[in-house]
Amino acid sequence: MDIHAASPLANKLLAALPHADSSSLFAHFTIVPMAQGTVLINVDDEVDQVFFPLSGMISLLVLLRNGTAIETACVGREGVVGAMAGLGLHRSGVRAVVQLAGTFARIPAPQFRKATANSAAISNLCIRHNEALLTEARVTAAFNLSHSVEARFCRWLLQSRDHAESDTVPLTQEFLSQMLGVRRTSVTEVAIKMQDAGVISYSRGIIKIVDLQKLKDVSCECYETLRDETPE
Repeated sequence: MDIHAASPLANKLLAALPHADSSSLFAHFTIVPMAQGTVLINVDDEVDQVFFPLSGMISLLVLLRNGTAIETACVGREGVVGAMAGLGLHRSGVRAVVQLAGTFARIPAPQFRKATANSAAISNLCIRHNEALLTEARVTAAFNLSHSVEARFCRWLLQSRDHAESDTVPLTQEFLSQMLGVRRTSVTEVAIKMQDAGVISYSRGIIKIVDLQKLKDVSCECYETLRDETPE
């Protein structure tokens, strides 16, 4: 990461705002490191903090009645979590969990609402990003129904690589099974198959991508479609 790694400007949404609009936010940010597994927002919580990733990745999870949590979208430096709180009091329909450890710019929701009320650019940011997350959730749901665990595993690993900005990604099989909504044994079988094929190497919770093109090939159109739906 460059010299802006601990600056709000590392977030692509914030960097794209006009200076006058971004300055109304920057004074209220707290820059905080977050470890993998940290729960930022839970289902039915009133969103009282808004998070802009500067590095790392946040997973948005839907909780099923049986306790299973399935990822519907993920957010990195291109996005924000909790943005709809800028348009009024907002309760979360998902759990937001830090999937890849990183640094985040955090702002209290009341301060974010004040800035949003005075800025059409920030208001539009909230609406556009919410639409992008809804689109990603729909695409992910369709792929989860129509594609194999192997293709989903590869798509998810490619997304994680993009957010980590590295071919080496810290991901345990247990964490992956939770994100994909499948049994851990299924993830283990896929990981072994991918390692035997020379696509990845895996050891002690660290996955290293060895052959990026093969990984993309196995992920089918899932990865590219989601990339096309992600705003720059």
